[in-house]
Amino acid sequence: MRNYTSVSEFIFLGISNTKGLGSMIFILFLTFYLFTLLGNLTIFLTILASSNLHTPMYFFLGNISMFDILFPSVVSPKMMAFLVGRSHTISYQGCASQVFFYHTLGGTECFLYTVMAYDRFVAICHPMRYIVIMSHRVCTVLTVSIWLGGCLHGSVLTFLTFRLPYCGPNEVHNFFCDIPVVLPLACADTSLAQMVSFTNIGVVALMCFLLILTSYMRIVLSILKISSSEGRRRAFSTCSAHLTSILFFYGPVFLVYLRPASSPWLDSVVQVLNSIVTPSLNPLIYTLRNKDVKLALKKILVQVAHPFES
Repeated sequence: MRNYTSVSEFIFLGISNTKGLGSMIFILFLTFYLFTLLGNLTIFLTILASSNLHTPMYFFLGNISMFDILFPSVVSPKMMAFLVGRSHTISYQGCASQVFFYHTLGGTECFLYTVMAYDRFVAICHPMRYIVIMSHRVCTVLTVSIWLGGCLHGSVLTFLTFRLPYCGPNEVHNFFCDIPVVLPLACADTSLAQMVSFTNIGVVALMCFLLILTSYMRIVLSILKISSSEGRRRAFSTCSAHLTSILFFYGPVFLVYLRPASSPWLDSVVQVLNSIVTPSLNPLIYTLRNKDVKLALKKILVQVAHPFES
């Protein structure tokens, strides 16, 4: 594969119509990135340190927090370097690595949201058997399967993209490498790679979406059977944060990868916002609406502030 490739690096051109806004965009993205790291690390450590949060629901939430730390870190360092004018290039191997980790983590998140929907389905529809069904062993197996599945997904897409020869031009109209902006630069027929990539992403996203939809249809039917309004409110509350995160995840996927007609400018803007802004929202979504996390975080802060008090 590599012997047929003459391009040794790619040049980032950024997004059109943003010239002269580099400093402002850098400050904005840096703020979001730091907030993302701080917020998700806080949630992850809170779940790790609080024994009352050692349940399947928060186990998967901890995985989401870890994902939201890793996902923006795939593209943010190079993006920040570009915005401050330090480096507009990335090596061929670096570009392939960005595509691999970007789609590995994207596939992992897709599978993770599906498993979280199943977890909520079991908790609400089969509460008496919840602990048995979602045992520690089952959660561990599901988590390992999720990350391995994401790795397989990313490997297939990266192989399809970089098995083709790249002879030039090597200018990428974005802040980072991804299939929609890299594949058109190949000096060979890309129809097969485009079709398989579209199918791969489409099948994974659609399969997960249908499973999530099925879970929540069953959940809604179960909630409607609850006699007390307080019980229905609490049941809906436990699912609202997850549904909000799913909306933020699937919106960019459908816009960028599953639209019949492509718009390079819109695709680039959506991808950048999805990589930087969206991961910063999950800490707000899961903490502001979750009493258990807020209570555990408050308890930890009190212990840190007064370490010698009993």
